[in-house]
Amino acid sequence: MFELRRLRLLHELALRGTLASVAEALSYSPSTISQQLAQLEKDAGVPLMIPDGRRLRLTEHGVALAAHAARALELEEQIRGELESLQPGIAPVRVAVLQTAAQAILPNALTLLAGREPGLRVEIAEVPPEEGLFELSARGFDLVIAEQYPGHTRAHVRGLERETLGSDPIRLALPPADRARQLSDLEDRAWVMEPPGTAARQWALQQCRAAGFEPDVRFEIADLTAQVRLIAAGRAVGVLPDLVWADIDPPVRLLDLPGHPVREIFTAARASSASRTGIRAVRNALQDAFAERSDTRRGHRTT
Repeated sequence: MFELRRLRLLHELALRGTLASVAEALSYSPSTISQQLAQLEKDAGVPLMIPDGRRLRLTEHGVALAAHAARALELEEQIRGELESLQPGIAPVRVAVLQTAAQAILPNALTLLAGREPGLRVEIAEVPPEEGLFELSARGFDLVIAEQYPGHTRAHVRGLERETLGSDPIRLALPPADRARQLSDLEDRAWVMEPPGTAARQWALQQCRAAGFEPDVRFEIADLTAQVRLIAAGRAVGVLPDLVWADIDPPVRLLDLPGHPVREIFTAARASSASRTGIRAVRNALQDAFAERSDTRRGHRTT
């Protein structure tokens, strides 16, 4: 008989590729992970892993058992969800949020939850969408708030389901004294953008290239609040979503981009746990908080 906790270790190894990364994700020592996987291999009676340089590569048997492990974990999660529906609030909800959602949506959502589900524990971590979605598949989180930029669709991962929270306009952000009128006027400016590999960076680069120039990216900063300060100080220009303003008036000059683009803000959860009472309650609160903010902040004026 296979133990579910050992099957999870194999599932994690299939996702992450190294014992060290599995150990870090689950807060175990690499030696503990190795011992448990060795025992799983004995239970299976066939080789599951072979050394491949500094990594372990799954054998054909290992790949097959890892696929079964994923299904077993999904089934266990479904069972837990059914049990929780009989006694709501028995399990906390772990949520990964992107920075702008943490600032603009989360406080009101948590206030709504406190009134609706006072016994529900919600644990929050600010995590980039790319990392959050990966960790959602790996069961590091129960729910993720992520973004999708126009023309840059994120991969749909088996076993994850999405719900749209709403759309968030994206605009050019300029220093208050900068009198540029359109994107093509900014070819000679210093730019601030998110680090390479992010959807926001890729999208912003494409907008500049479509306008006929390669931007001079002098500042690579993930923290959008820091980006705002650089722009307000006159040191750079950038592309920012409206959620970054939360409840403050923009200290920068905003210009509409061609086509008035918006990014989609969505939540993602594992299909096997999406019906859990706690996850459903958090999603509903986020949806209502986003709608309330859209009503109060609709139509930022541009200059």
